[in-house]
Amino acid sequence: MTDFRPDRPLLFMAGAYHPATGTPVDVTDPATLARVGVRAVTTPAEIEAALDAATAAQGAWAALDAKSRATALHRVASRIESTDMRPCAELLTREMGKPYPESIGELANCAGALRYFAEMARDDAGKVAGTTQAGSFQYAAYAPLGVSVHVMPFNFPILLMCWTVAASLAAGNACIIKPAPATTLSTLRFMEMFADLPPGLIACLPGGGETAQALIGSPRTHAVAFTGSVPTARAVAMAAAGALKPAVIEAGGSDPLIVTDSADLDVAAAGSVTAAFHMSGQVCTAAERFFVVDAVHDAFVHAFAAETRRLRIGHGLGKAEIGPLVSQAARDKVVRLVDDARARGATVVTGGRIPPDQPVGWFYEPTILTGCTPDMAILNEECFGPVAAITRVRDLNEAIARANDSPFGLGASLFTAALADAHEAAQRLEAGMVWINNPMIDNDALPFGGWKQSGLGRSLSRLGLDAFRRSKMVIIDHKPVRQDWWYPYPDDWFFDEGGRTHA
Repeated sequence: MTDFRPDRPLLFMAGAYHPATGTPVDVTDPATLARVGVRAVTTPAEIEAALDAATAAQGAWAALDAKSRATALHRVASRIESTDMRPCAELLTREMGKPYPESIGELANCAGALRYFAEMARDDAGKVAGTTQAGSFQYAAYAPLGVSVHVMPFNFPILLMCWTVAASLAAGNACIIKPAPATTLSTLRFMEMFADLPPGLIACLPGGGETAQALIGSPRTHAVAFTGSVPTARAVAMAAAGALKPAVIEAGGSDPLIVTDSADLDVAAAGSVTAAFHMSGQVCTAAERFFVVDAVHDAFVHAFAAETRRLRIGHGLGKAEIGPLVSQAARDKVVRLVDDARARGATVVTGGRIPPDQPVGWFYEPTILTGCTPDMAILNEECFGPVAAITRVRDLNEAIARANDSPFGLGASLFTAALADAHEAAQRLEAGMVWINNPMIDNDALPFGGWKQSGLGRSLSRLGLDAFRRSKMVIIDHKPVRQDWWYPYPDDWFFDEGGRTHA
């Protein structure tokens, strides 16, 4: 297999790295703007070659028994666990700026998804139903869809890929990955972990929107997994629906976080720092809209600001919790939203500026705003940056109503010491995930996804596996007999001239 090198454009298909023939594009470090490597947009001919290999490999893979497929996936997981992931984590940090502990942590969590779905597919292959007729065996069985397309985001490019790729492979499909342009190199490097799978079963094809469109629109692909912005998600959903392809879509959000009057404010402040500023706020489930009950508002803001000022800003390979935003465009959006809120009356408690000691790179200070009102853009758009917009509310009831007043519905968080409030919020919050006193946790065995404009379908859990397989109803009569409802019907079943029907 050709060795991976970040300084030459590559793609991964047919079980090996290949030189990419498309136009090369430099990859730069968002913290230093230095060149990290080079990528290239996959050409139409390369896409077709990858689909040829995937189609050929998928038939044999689908024909394997579930135990054999599971064994192969466990082998991939073991390879991940036994490989020194530090070079890949370093490359990920250099590409998109996240602190190194978060890069290595992301990679450390990948093996679990492969093991989970390997066993889930072995354990659950269908359902035996209660029969509608004596002497009949009636059941549903699952079958793979074919070739799935995985369009990945830049923030968790490898972990989120493993979530959907593991499910798709376990279901018997082949997978084509379209990595995010900002994290193409680290995604390509990770492809080494799949080298023991049948050649062609998995491919990584770099590119942008045109590459994704070509893969989604191809009649040789059969399912789509996408994570990204709401506008792009709509386009992906429409393209998939037009071809009648199932799609799992995670479209981001503007998550609320509620602090009640019973909350432990030290815990709430510390947890809110991670919820709002993890990976410089570039997390789909980051808390962006804060609703704090009046009785504890001032004390919480004071504690939250004190915790926030402890954070260090710098290159992700140094001792820093806050790295750069992924691009100039990303930072420009944050600047616009903060400036708009300030102009409309919000108060900047801390942050609200480009750090003076970081003149190079796309850095922005972790920012707390108070006095936020519904007319501010930051309460109506996904910021995807290190900004916490706080609104003072009377009570939990108003907090939940304000939290739900959004087109988004990915996640929601609550800090409280009152069990009744926890249950009330868990029931009423309009979100696909609710966290009480511990934001942003996930679980392979529980569904991950959003309500409203935050997405369609689910990753993880059995629902995540079902997204990549189709069902087949099977009816078997093991003792063939002539049924009394078969043609021809008895004469006394027909309508008679007197307007009566016979029993």
